[in-house]
Amino acid sequence: MKKLRVFVADDHALLRDGLKALVNAQPDMEVVGEADNGRVTQEKAKELMPDILLLDISMPELNGVTAAELIRRECPSIKILVLTAYQDKGYLDRFLKLGASGYVLKLSAADGLIEAIRLVAAGGVYLDPEMADRIADGYVQSRLLRGEVRQKELTKREEEVLRLIAHGHSNKEISQRLNIAVKTVESHKANLMQKLELRTRTEIVRYALRQGWLQET
Repeated sequence: MKKLRVFVADDHALLRDGLKALVNAQPDMEVVGEADNGRVTQEKAKELMPDILLLDISMPELNGVTAAELIRRECPSIKILVLTAYQDKGYLDRFLKLGASGYVLKLSAADGLIEAIRLVAAGGVYLDPEMADRIADGYVQSRLLRGEVRQKELTKREEEVLRLIAHGHSNKEISQRLNIAVKTVESHKANLMQKLELRTRTEIVRYALRQGWLQET
């Protein structure tokens, strides 16, 4: 079984050790590198090309925002999962606009972080439950008020596809769940994105949060 390759970037050695132990304890994950500052993170990420980068915000030399900007430009295939103590909506918005795949608070339980890593690796976007309401109310609602997103009616199947995309499922997984062809999934996805004027998977997740669909059990 191919393991998810995870890189840990945090300037606190004890936290890095804890994260490495947690990740390496999973049968489908392994830590392939670590760094205690943003510059080394950038350099090692380019060298090792991990699947997932766990990235702190407050680090010496380069902070997490600058490091994320450089890594997204140089290594767009690396999925960035921000792990931070900051509950600042400004940071959340900025990282999502940069293309980060997730935002997890350090106060979250260990199983929440593992869930986030798996979801992000599968192509989903993970937002810490403590932050979800902020992005839903702030980003999507503001676009609705400005008229940038028009509420066009989705078909039942389009809504089903949108919900599954927002929960991190791939086109192939959705086709299997709904018993339809992958090309049909792609067609529904294109139609719903056009109707709602959504451009990326991240925006789909934001829309789903605004509808309250990601809080369902």
